[in-house]
This record gives sequence, structure tokens and C-alpha cells, in this order.
Amino acid sequence: MNRVGVIGGGQLAWMMADAAEKLGIELVIQTPSSADPAVSIAKETLFAPVNDAEATAKLSDRVDVITFENEFVDLDALSQLQSACFRPSLSALKPLLDKYDQRCFLKANDLPTPNFWIPEEPPVSFPIVIKTRRLGYDGQGTLIIRDQTEWDAAIAKLQSVPIVAEEFVPFDRELAVMAARSIRGEIVVYPVVETQQENQVCRCVIAPAEVSESVAREISAIAHTLLDRLEVVGIYGIEFFLTKDDRVLVNEIAPRTHNSGHYTIEACETSQFEQQLRAVSGLPLGGAALTCGGVVMVNLLGFEQAESDYLEKRAAIAQLPQTFVHWYGKSESRPGRKLGHVTALLDSDTDLRASGLNLANTIEAIWYARS
Repeated sequence: MNRVGVIGGGQLAWMMADAAEKLGIELVIQTPSSADPAVSIAKETLFAPVNDAEATAKLSDRVDVITFENEFVDLDALSQLQSACFRPSLSALKPLLDKYDQRCFLKANDLPTPNFWIPEEPPVSFPIVIKTRRLGYDGQGTLIIRDQTEWDAAIAKLQSVPIVAEEFVPFDRELAVMAARSIRGEIVVYPVVETQQENQVCRCVIAPAEVSESVAREISAIAHTLLDRLEVVGIYGIEFFLTKDDRVLVNEIAPRTHNSGHYTIEACETSQFEQQLRAVSGLPLGGAALTCGGVVMVNLLGFEQAESDYLEKRAAIAQLPQTFVHWYGKSESRPGRKLGHVTALLDSDTDLRASGLNLANTIEAIWYARS
């Protein structure tokens, strides 16, 4: 296969470019705007919303297989496209796109997950977490509710939006892992990473995470079970809570490449983007081992409403040792928007977690400094 259709034209599709060139694959993108990052690297672009199934029908006529950059699709409409080849399949997406369905799938398959319910009455105790069941990302649609006043305000704000309630987990750390499965059922699991979140948005990722062997084995086993039960062809990102007593709970599953896997571009044998293309194209999966002692990935988030390419800030960050700056080419900055990321390789003879956090602080001090 040498033509892969991608539904979605954001930075996750844009970062497929190097892998596609390496593998001799042409990317055809379905995305709504000519300003979307992946338009610049696509062999061909269909300008249409990602949930436009009629456009996806046209996309399927131009490619060998279709994969996904995001999950904001209309599964019912896509299921009518009998000739289209989707990888992962629609059946592998269906249990995951609605967060309540995702929790039900995890529970039905005996995979550890926080307690959850559809709220019909006010909770009897706080804190709890409520999430919109569809279309939430980067913390959007996720609220930590600490008291009755916050509950009343949230319910008033979300009264017409389907939500799911979850127990608040007093976790020690948040972890994540990328895992891929081929059409032959081969599974490759990447190293477990630690993610640092602020306001439910990923600030930075440190790999490998400092966890016990038993925790790493449990996370790998969960990834294997999840991908096998869904018969996934592609790559999934899986986020976890780790409690102080080393209890692992699945937080969320993303059926695609993921922010927590960006470090793989410079730091692993095979990037998550190459792995996705290998899986969906029927190629053997690549190795997932780290090629360095450790690595930190830092998101460059918008901190103002502006139009700027922040060249001076990027140049200053790029002067740091073993540092790689990825700029997504977005013309508009706004608070919280992901504009790029930085990967910095770490020496193995250091305290990786402390070194990673210190370097993240240095990068952020440059990035968020006011001119």
C-alpha cells in the first residue's frame, strides 16, 4: 500500500510526514481548513469536516486504506461506506469514542478503571470528576467538582450535554504508554512514561517513567489485552493513574497517536507516527526501545491571543543541548493551544526524573517569558 488516507489534518497528521517519506507512502488528508498543519505535507487534500462521511467516501476512492488523526468522526455514517478500509476498524473505535462506553468496555473486560456512573442525583460526597461523554480533549470537557456549588454550576452549564461522573482518584503520578498492533496480531508496547498535567493539559512527558517492574508489566499486560480484545490495527495511547500503593487504573484511551508519544520521534527505534503507518499499511512493526538514556518532551502552549511564529523563543530553546524543536506552523496563538513541542535527550547517568523536570522548567522559562 502506498496511499494512506488520514481523517484529520492537525499536528498529529503533520508529524506523519517524515515517516511517510521513509516508507514511500503518500498521504491524502481530509481536513476542513487550508490553514491546518497537515495540508503542507499532504500529497492531496480533501477540504471537508472530519465528520463528513460523503467526503470520506471520496477519500476512500483515492487511497488504499484510511486511518485517523482524531476521533471526532461519525461512526454511524462511516459504517455505510462498505468499500472503505478503515484501520483501526470502526468496531475497534466504537467502544472508545464515548467516555461512558469506554469505561463500560474496560469494566466488562476486567481492566482496572475508576468507579463511574451516569449522574441522576447530586453526589453525596466530593470531590468527583465529571466529563462530557464525547469530543473532549486537552482537558476540555473535564471538570473536578469539589463541592455542591461547583456541582450546581457545572450541571447548569452542561445541562444539554451528556456527561459521565467518575470517582476522584488521589493518584501519586500519571503515566501513559503507546501500543501498536499489526494486521497479523503482533503487538509492540513502548516504554511507560510519566506525564505532568496542569489543568488537565499535558505540560511535559518524561521517559522512561520511574516505576517498579511489576507496574511496568501490569501496564504492558493491560495494553496487550486492550488491543487484542478490540482487534486493533494501528496505534493507541493509553493513560493511567498510579496510586501511592502502586495500584494502576486506566484513565483514558486515545485510538490514535498521542501527545504522550511525541518523544518517540527522536528517542525510540521507531516513532509512533512511523508505527501507525507501518501497522495500517500491513508492514511489520518496528522496534519500540529507547535509543537514549532518557528523554523529556515539553509542550509549547499558547499564552496569549496573538499571531506570531515566536522565532526568537524557538531559537533560544534550540540552543539547549540535545534539544529538538517541533513547530506546528499554526498562524494563531491563543491561551492553551498546542503550538509545538520540544524534545530533549537526557543522560542515563543522571536522575532522569529530576533532570527532566529541571530541563522542562528551563524550556518553559524561555517560552513563557514576557518580551
